[in-house]
Amino acid sequence: MSFRMVVLISGSGSNLQAILNACGQAATATAPVSIPGSVVGVLSNKADAYGLQRAQHAGIATAVLAHTDFADRIEFDAAMLKQIEAWQADVVVLAGFMRILSPGFVNALQGRLINIHPSLLPKYKGLHTHQRALDAGDRIHGCSVHFVTPELDGGPVIAQAVVDVRDHDSVETLAARVHAAEHRLYPTVLSWLAQQRLTLNAGLIYFDGQPLIAAQQLAT
Repeated sequence: MSFRMVVLISGSGSNLQAILNACGQAATATAPVSIPGSVVGVLSNKADAYGLQRAQHAGIATAVLAHTDFADRIEFDAAMLKQIEAWQADVVVLAGFMRILSPGFVNALQGRLINIHPSLLPKYKGLHTHQRALDAGDRIHGCSVHFVTPELDGGPVIAQAVVDVRDHDSVETLAARVHAAEHRLYPTVLSWLAQQRLTLNAGLIYFDGQPLIAAQQLAT
């Protein structure tokens, strides 16, 4: 049975596109990772998210649930769970989904919910990560893929991609290199999940059956 992914977005969906490029095909120069699975649904909380067009162009089912249509976060998250269950997702992929998730939602998908964050966690949880790295004078920066827990950006880190911070970097130039790293890192982690090389058990990550002591680091 094919590995089934549901992707949650709020915006352009560039990470979604990187995932779609890697699905069900041999690795190529433009898509160096192959994911043995498929995206079966894309859900957005914003009807004008460009990522919805990317999904529709690829023939993938989409759904829009505007959080403003619900009384509170609990009701919104319950509606999302119902849609995710209808798509029979093996894993739920947060790709620029700009909503804080309720503990009930996260716990219902424990071990099947992952996120990518634009910093080398545990540094710079939350927003404005590139500016914070520049302000701190960091010489390296990057992105992290982690399992989601109720703590914001606090779940166990699976893998990271590292980029150098250059002397004349702006937020925009640094962000562009981190985005490129994200587009390589996320499909790689999803390929591990699809091949059942990666699991979460009692808060610990196992890779090829062995405890993952430190996040896998991929140089860019």
